[in-house]
Amino acid sequence: MAPSDTTTGHPPEPAPDRPGPAELSAGSAAADPAELAGRLRAVIQHLLPVLRGHSTHRELTPSRTAALATLDAHGPLRVSELAARMNIALSTTSRMVDLLDDRGWIARRTDPVDQRASLISLNDAGRALLRAVRRETTGLLAERIGRLPPDRQHLLRAALPALEELVDDAG
Repeated sequence: MAPSDTTTGHPPEPAPDRPGPAELSAGSAAADPAELAGRLRAVIQHLLPVLRGHSTHRELTPSRTAALATLDAHGPLRVSELAARMNIALSTTSRMVDLLDDRGWIARRTDPVDQRASLISLNDAGRALLRAVRRETTGLLAERIGRLPPDRQHLLRAALPALEELVDDAG
């Protein structure tokens, strides 16, 4: 009987094969999108906790970080627009906005188009916090990337345009 994952009770996912640079060269056959998606999801799922675990900003949860980053990229926004961009419930977003406001990371102002609504944006403290977190995670990633062999660093650099395109398609 195969061992099971203690968090799900399901058999663990097989360890992905790690092809060498020759297999990943431009001349290699097209990869199966489902296989790539599974491997990419698994890498992201394991990399994010590594980055979060080294943060000195313990009060900044992943969802709070995502809200600040969304406001940084797209703000000012109404709470409903923030909820839609983050794909979370309006009630959850409202509570999070209240918490971000209580922490002093955002500013609220009346929406000039609809005086009954508010626009939410980062304030200076929120921007500074987001910059600090990004510096920390960038530094940690840079350190780990620096330990990779040069051929792996090259492959990572070559993959970035495709990964950036995935993000552009989502937004």
